[in-house]
Amino acid sequence: MRQHKLALCKEHYLEWVPEQTDRFIKKYNMFTRDEKILVAVSGGKDSLGLWDILVRLGYQADGLYLGLGIDGGIDYSHESQRLTEKFANEHNLKLHIVDIEKEYRQSIPVLSQMTHRGHGKPCAVCGLTKRHEMNRIARDLGYDVLATGHNLDDEAAVLFGNTLSWSGEYLLRQGPVLPAGDGLARKVKPLCRFYEREMTAYCLVRGIEYIYEECPFAEGSQSIYYKELLNQLETTRPGAKLTFYLRFLEARKSGELFVEKDMEQAHLHPCPNCGQPTSAPDLCSFCRMIEKVNSVPAS
Repeated sequence: MRQHKLALCKEHYLEWVPEQTDRFIKKYNMFTRDEKILVAVSGGKDSLGLWDILVRLGYQADGLYLGLGIDGGIDYSHESQRLTEKFANEHNLKLHIVDIEKEYRQSIPVLSQMTHRGHGKPCAVCGLTKRHEMNRIARDLGYDVLATGHNLDDEAAVLFGNTLSWSGEYLLRQGPVLPAGDGLARKVKPLCRFYEREMTAYCLVRGIEYIYEECPFAEGSQSIYYKELLNQLETTRPGAKLTFYLRFLEARKSGELFVEKDMEQAHLHPCPNCGQPTSAPDLCSFCRMIEKVNSVPAS
């Protein structure tokens, strides 16, 4: 690992990753051992790796899988759910499964087509639905915190895109911890300082079976393009991604960023339908989408 000037054998690597994760959890005050954690799991290496690490560290961590109804060259959703259930069963862990199609009568791709969001790609609808459902389940089932498997490559790519467009509101919200608010669960990213390849290595040496394929709709996305650009930079300057992300966190904490001084939090109030916070004057974006879908006559 050139970015850390460190090389480890299998045995010590499997010790190092959980130790570093626990250090990040404490450094950013993510949660304590007395709190109940809901881990959003997708069947991929990062989320399954995170769940495995938290359980090994002795945290109270249950899983949440959202069935999105996404097909591809393989039945993407079916395979990712199979691997998630396999992991939970092998480790005797509690897994909550929410099937979006059964819950709202349509899969994510169909919801996208019916609402004309995302210019032909369901990514916008998928993100909106996942955020709404993860928060709903965490709130309704009494979990203290919602943990996601975002790694450093994910965070650096988002930061890069938001910096290019100077998206102040998003820069203000990005970080390892998004505090709880009225109707919003605390969201944390314990893997935010691990490179993607480090999580891949962890799952391989730990023997965790995960879905290798990317979501079939991810091809050509801006986030993947940004990751490719940052990977080129990382190749010539090992540690560049980590430095970029950590310096941003330092600048935000110290108040050096203009967004800390000039941006104001949008006024939020409970959605009259689902109760989750929204800045819209009436229903939240998710409930408006479902209302629109339900108003379409059955064919």
